[in-house]
Order: sequence, then C-alpha cells, then structure tokens
Amino acid sequence: MSSTLVWLRDDLRLDDNPALTKAAALGNPLTVVYVLDEESEGIRPLGGAVKWWLHHSLSRLDAALDAAGSRLLLRRGSAAGIIQELTRETSASSLLWNRRYGEPERTVDADVQSWATEHGPNAESFQANLMFEPWTIRTGAGGPYKVFTPFWRACLAGTEPRRPLAAPGKLPATALSAAGEPPAGDSLESWGLLPRRPDWSAGLTRTWTPGEAGAHSLLEDFLEGPSADYATGRDLPGVEGTSRLSPHLRFGEISPFRIWHTIRDHFPHGEPADLGVFRSQLGWREFCWQLLYENPSLAIQNYRPEFDRFPWETPSAAELHAWQQGQTGYPLVDAGMRQLWQTGWMHNRVRMAAASFLVKNLMTDWRLGEAWFWDTLVDADAASNPANWQWVAGSGADASPYFRIFNPVTQSRKFDAGGKYLRHYLPELSGLEAKAIHEPWKAGASGGPGMDYPEPIVGLPESRARALEAYQRLKDS
Repeated sequence: MSSTLVWLRDDLRLDDNPALTKAAALGNPLTVVYVLDEESEGIRPLGGAVKWWLHHSLSRLDAALDAAGSRLLLRRGSAAGIIQELTRETSASSLLWNRRYGEPERTVDADVQSWATEHGPNAESFQANLMFEPWTIRTGAGGPYKVFTPFWRACLAGTEPRRPLAAPGKLPATALSAAGEPPAGDSLESWGLLPRRPDWSAGLTRTWTPGEAGAHSLLEDFLEGPSADYATGRDLPGVEGTSRLSPHLRFGEISPFRIWHTIRDHFPHGEPADLGVFRSQLGWREFCWQLLYENPSLAIQNYRPEFDRFPWETPSAAELHAWQQGQTGYPLVDAGMRQLWQTGWMHNRVRMAAASFLVKNLMTDWRLGEAWFWDTLVDADAASNPANWQWVAGSGADASPYFRIFNPVTQSRKFDAGGKYLRHYLPELSGLEAKAIHEPWKAGASGGPGMDYPEPIVGLPESRARALEAYQRLKDS
C-alpha cells in the first residue's frame, strides 16, 4: 500500500503546516520525520541554545502528533540519503516538505527533488515559513531589494498573505515497512542536545515554553497587552513590551501567516496603529531571508565588499571575555549580555547597543559577535543573525550609518531611565539611585576595594573618535 512521507525541518507545528495538511488530505499511511543533518555540505552547526530549544520543541511536537494519531520519527545523518532510504523503506508514493531558503538547504532539497523525479515518488514542496518568498519581491529592474523600506512597501502593495490552514484534527495511521513494523528511529535523548556538564539551561527553562502551544499563548498575551503600545514599549527593556515570538518563528512553531491574520481577526474594527510597526518587524525578518537567499555567505562575508578593507582590531582575550560575560563596566551592555547568558534572549534595543559597543567601541570584527550570538541565542537563525550584525557594523544592506555609534549611557538613560532593567540583571548595582546607576563609576560604585562591578574597559569618547576615524578613512578611500 502506498504511503506519504512528510519531512519536517524548521516547521515544527501542526497548525498552518501545508505539508501536513496535504498528507491528511491524501489519507495514505503516514511517516513524519525530522532529520538532524550535521553532515550535508554547508549546513551550519547549531548553537548550544538552539539545540536546547530544539530538544524541547521536538518533544512537544511528538506529543502533538501522537494526539492526532501519528508519531514523530527521528533520524540523524545526511538528509538526502536518509529521505531516499526512508521513502523506499515505507514505499512512499508522496514526499512532502515545506520550502527552505538558505543555499545549503536548497541544495539538499534540490537533490532530493531530482532523485524523486528519477525514482518515482511524487515530491511536492510548499510555502510555509515566509509570507513573501525571496524570488517574488523584485525591483522594477528585476533585481532584489537592497533597502528595507521599498522592499516592505512592495510586499504590502501585493496580494495579502494567504489565510492560515487549520491543524489537521486527525492524521492517517503510521506507515509500516515491508516487515510490517513502523520504521525505526533514534531516541531524542541519544542526540545529546541538552547541556550536561555543566547544565547551564536553568534560566532558559524558567523563561521559555518551547513548542506550538507556547507560541500561540505568547501571541494571545501580546495581543491582549503590549500590542497597544508596541511602538514605544518595544524600546523599553524594563517592561514586557515585545511579543517574544522570535524563537518560535525561528523553529516554525508558529507561522507568520498565522500571526498576520490573528492580528486581523483580533481587531475586527481596526488595529492599533502600533501594530503597523509590529508588522514591519515581521517584514524585516522576511527582508533578512531575501538577503541570505541572494548572499549565501552573509555570515562570513561583508555584504558591502569595501568593508573587506576595514581595519578591524583584534580584541584582547580579556576585552572579548568582558563583553561576553557582561563585565565591560557599562551597565546597559552588561545587563544585556547577562540577560543573554541567563535566558538565551536579549531585548532588541539592548542587542543594538551591545553589538555597537563590540564593533565600534572595541573595533572588533562583527563576525566574532555574530558567532557568539549564534551560540547563545535561542532565536538565532541563519538570516537575521548575520544581517542584523552587518547592519550594526555598517557593512550590510540598509546599514546603520557609519557615524551612528550607540552610546550605552545615553541609551540606558533614555530607555531605562529608572534603571529597572539594569537592577534586574546587575544586582550589584541595585542600591544605586536612578541618576547614578547609568554611570556607576561616577558614584564610586565600581573598581574600588570591595566593589563588585568593574570599571569601564574602554573610554567612550576616545573609542568613538577612533571608530569614526576608521570609518571615515574607509569612506574616503
């Protein structure tokens, strides 16, 4: 009897999953597989925080599939070979997946498609994780956009993203091999995705609920609360002003189509104006994926090739460690880096300040920061992480102007005036008054005997001047 094989990747959900919806409609015995591919050429190894999330996401997906009458099969290795083997093993006549947009992943998918064309199973792919696929949004000259605002304007001028698909209430029974048994797979625990020695994940566990249900709960909470003041609240790290949906989007536990139309449905008589700003954040994610689609080496090569001549300096081991561990002596940078280490996430306003400090005040190559975030962020994806770092560095598309250097003192005074965020992540400064906490060295609260907080590792005026001189030399060359 013919069967259907659904190959899941960054789409770990039942809701609005076109491949699963098609499988349910076909009604044939079903195999749902996730392949942990660390072998195919060019596939970027997962960071530690992402591995933690993936473990819990797969566990909850397996439970959801079980409730719908199916199961999740896990296999590890080269994806193309495993999918071909599993197709033969289950006599699959239909092979379904949702599309990916990084070059190594597209190469794997194309290889599987070519094999299927030659060997018989009907292979079909679907649009599931981007509302505007990269090749569909083009300038009048037919090329990709290099600036976000016209890109997003073009997206909004076209057809509205499709309505999301409901989760299948019931999935077909599990396909059997020729031996009459379900295909064998790995145990999730055998993959060793969770940190053990040491186990640094306690803060992540307290902060997050990976999985589809957690994503929908966060969306509901956002629409009932922070969405009304998103345009201003999103910049305040001391309040819950953002959706925190980024890691759920990274793993496809919720689709952008679902978010887009849930907003529409939640406000049938008109959305708060602030939600236009939120939609543009979804648009920035789409723009980053177009950048990666057109520039597959975005994580290792400057988007703007003139930055190949930029005189990055090699930070001392002490400086780099101080930035990574939140010991720079600048409270906003340090609070953000400690939030990152404790929770696997950092407020976006603070991300920009922390990244700017590393790249511009310490004159450190953006790739070192991108690699650290790749390993420590639960929402690190292959497009947004390098695109955002290049934006801060000035080497990317639609880049921050070279003369824009985030002053961490000015930023914390403006966006965390009372010091609520700083006190939460820097308990050693909790006794300082609001006017002193942004510059603790002026209050005698750093560097001296018995003081737990470090003095600044670099001066802001002189490091700013050094960066501006280097950027100006590049601009004039």
